[in-house]
Amino acid sequence: MNHDTYENAYLSDILATSRNVAVVGASTGDHRPSHWICGFLLGKGYHVFPVNPNHAGEMLLGQRVYAALSDIPDPIDLVDVFRRSEHLDTVVDQVLALTVQPKAIWGQLGVRHDAAAARAEAVGIRMVMNRSLVSEYPLVYEITHQPHGGGKHPARAA
Repeated sequence: MNHDTYENAYLSDILATSRNVAVVGASTGDHRPSHWICGFLLGKGYHVFPVNPNHAGEMLLGQRVYAALSDIPDPIDLVDVFRRSEHLDTVVDQVLALTVQPKAIWGQLGVRHDAAAARAEAVGIRMVMNRSLVSEYPLVYEITHQPHGGGKHPARAA
């Protein structure tokens, strides 16, 4: 897949059909973007599982921080990555080792590793790289024709 551009439907489908989101590289510091995204996702009705081995067992916005993806007790739909590009390959390794694999991996702005993406895509995991999830979130409302802030989270509407 070409990761230079994405169709709006591709991005909105990932966001609208995900319920459980692991945020890899989540920070307990409220000045960090990974902390903000956890709050944003919680506010939109997602179940958020922060992942950071340096803060395992601590709480982030009322959510327990896990040391690794494999420690999360629930199946994950989306892995949101706040790690440098050179670490995306390791995150993909961890995802591929899970018994139940997520539907997608989302690399935040500046996070891109094409070989890692190809490995994930080879087993059917969708990839997004170098994109701000918050900036793309309005696509959920565009595709579901709901006014922003109106109604329930699209994945829970059923």
